[in-house]
Order: sequence, then C-alpha cells, then structure tokens
Amino acid sequence: MRKVIVGAMVSMDGVMQAPGGPQEDPTGGFRYGGWVAPLVDEVFGEEIDKLFGQPFDLLLGRKTYEIFAAHWPYAEGGPDDFIAKTFNSIKKYVATRKGLELTWEGSVALRDAAADVARLKQEDGPALVTQGSTELVHSLLANDLVDEITMFICPVVLGKGKKLFDDGAAPAAFKLAANRVSPNGIVIAKYERDGAVKTDDFAMDPPTAAEVARREKMQREG
Repeated sequence: MRKVIVGAMVSMDGVMQAPGGPQEDPTGGFRYGGWVAPLVDEVFGEEIDKLFGQPFDLLLGRKTYEIFAAHWPYAEGGPDDFIAKTFNSIKKYVATRKGLELTWEGSVALRDAAADVARLKQEDGPALVTQGSTELVHSLLANDLVDEITMFICPVVLGKGKKLFDDGAAPAAFKLAANRVSPNGIVIAKYERDGAVKTDDFAMDPPTAAEVARREKMQREG
C-alpha cells in the first residue's frame, strides 16, 4: 500500500496559506505571504530534503498545482535545482473538478479526490506527498486517508488564513515519530497514524456532589 503524507508549513495558529511569497496566494485578503522565508535555516533545509528524499509522487490541489506549475518547470539550474529536478521528473496527481489544463509534464487529474486517493493507496508505488492544498488536505483528513503528517511549525501567529485543520477532520490518533527544532525556532514534527482516539478520566470516582450538580447543569444548558 502507498502512504499519504501531508507535508505542511504552518504558523503557531495553524495557518498554512502562502508560505513562499506575497503573490503566492493573497485570496481572502491575506497580507502575510512569504512568512516562512525569513525563518529558513540549515536545519529547515535538511528536513525538507528528508521529506523529499524518499520515493514519492506529489498529491496537489488545483490552486497549489497552478502555483507549482508556474514555477518548478522553470527552476532547474537555480538555487533549488535539486527539488526542481525531482518535482519535474515525478508524477503529479491533481485534485480538480474543473477542466484544468495540466501543462506540467507527468500530471494526472483526480476528479473525485477522496475516492481516487483511496484507490491509489491500494496500489504499489511511492508515497503520495501533499504540499499546501488546504481543501484537498481537509478532504483527506475527513476521509481518514492520511498516514503521516510532517509539520514545519513556524514561530509566528497569523490570525486569519487557510488552516491545516478544519472541523471536518475524522477523529484519529497519531504518534510522534521524529522531531527537531531549528536555530530560527521552527519545530519540525513528524506524526504517524496510531489507531483510534483514546480517552481517560481525571475526575474523582465517585464524583463529588458539586461535580454531579455541574454535570446536571451542563445537560440542562445543552
């Protein structure tokens, strides 16, 4: 089976919109595009290389695909030559319901993202790695299709913007598989899927009369 790996650059409050530049995605009036760039350091680069150092295919939403297709095919020979050559040589799966023209060589359209990714996971092949693509990631999380999440958590709070998680994510437990902190304060955390959510109870047993009254009050209030 193929793994689905979400790779996400996020702020402390979970925003992942436009990390790479002011013109990347200003939709919704987002004013802080390029918020990752000032924080990039050697450790960040090493961890990005790890994420993309394994065999993988890209799994992208429509808007992120358009951003990537306008950049990476033209980036070989520049400072990001390694990633450019890697991205240009692998397969790109694109979740799009519209008649998007797939100009980037090696691109394949997915018309029903959840169903198509579930099918791809059953095949032999490299991992499917997302970048950006918030709507796609929300769909993958809602359908419990994510096996790993690698977050690059940056020491900024952005307030509004497209976020990694929404209220539709299916409940799921993850375990921390690796972590590292960069000199500029980026926390890199790799989480692997770990079954169902487990719960326990810190309450006194039996509960106090005050606790019983509190619970009854909550039930009345709904």
